[in-house]
Amino acid sequence: MQSAKEKIMTINFSKKWIKISLHIFVWVVLITLPYIINLNRSRPPRPLSNDEETQFLRLNFINYFYLIAVFYLNNKVLIPSFFYKKRYLWYGLLFIGCLLLSITIHSILFRILLPDFNFNLGRTLWFNTSSFLLTIAASTAFTMISDRIKEEKRSLQREQENMKTELSFLRSQISPHFIFNVLNNIVALVRLKSSELEPTVMKLSGLMQYMLYETDEEKVSIKTETEYLQAYIDLQKQRFGKKVAIKTNIEIESEFDEIEPMLLIPFIENAFKHGVAMIETPQIFIDLKTEDEFLTFEVRNKFNEDENEIKDGASGIGLANVSRRLNLLYGKNHHLKIEKKEGWFNVNLSLKLTV
Repeated sequence: MQSAKEKIMTINFSKKWIKISLHIFVWVVLITLPYIINLNRSRPPRPLSNDEETQFLRLNFINYFYLIAVFYLNNKVLIPSFFYKKRYLWYGLLFIGCLLLSITIHSILFRILLPDFNFNLGRTLWFNTSSFLLTIAASTAFTMISDRIKEEKRSLQREQENMKTELSFLRSQISPHFIFNVLNNIVALVRLKSSELEPTVMKLSGLMQYMLYETDEEKVSIKTETEYLQAYIDLQKQRFGKKVAIKTNIEIESEFDEIEPMLLIPFIENAFKHGVAMIETPQIFIDLKTEDEFLTFEVRNKFNEDENEIKDGASGIGLANVSRRLNLLYGKNHHLKIEKKEGWFNVNLSLKLTV
């Protein structure tokens, strides 16, 4: 199998040859089209000797070099420095100057290489002007299309970098909130001098390892993510015991499906944060299923509609961030519905795991 470096080199080599082939194609068209357009006008008035044939070929060969120079002069200098900067007068003057220089060079070379032929200014103007205009038109189109493609590529790269930066920022906001909740669990166990303290610390160690080493990846396996969720739920069960009715159902069809790491935990965090305190018979239901590369996720918790909850500075950060991440990563391939109804806070999420 090819290494990543070899693959990049192969792609760059292919792109290079595509670019060279495009230039060759453009020049084949530019060289042949003037003769097709000027088929009758480009014919000499009388049959040519072998020596004259050679001289005509030399004359045309030199003209091609001049047109190539004009093509890239327009591509590299005239359009970027004058046309794009709206210095149209200077662009027009230089355009006319290049055309006159083309005709002058052709006239001088014609008289040097073919002294026995009568120089026909009308034929020279017709043939050279059509070739020159075609070259300028092709150069302008080529330049504008190339620049447009480059700009779109740069825009896409900027968008991707911005998205990576934003996702990294969103993750960094979620992680401290999660750690804060777990540490609260441990504090409660310490105060109770519970035998559950040691396994709880071990679970926290596992969760920290996941957060440090797995969340840098773009995707993690759905199995790894659900194990992380289950560990968090177990920690909360240890904390609340029988005070909170917690029902969990996780059904994974394929362990090889992948998901953005730490995408689902904010919904569960929110349920435990706002579905426990000051609530009579608190209840939390968590249901997660994957089938045919689709994930459905539901979190339901009771909440107190009569209490005017005083929110802390971090309240709502998790849900707002995860909603933003879903939009960035899954776009139209997900549907998120959050509603409060009859004393229950309901979250329903469905998304296509492979996008």
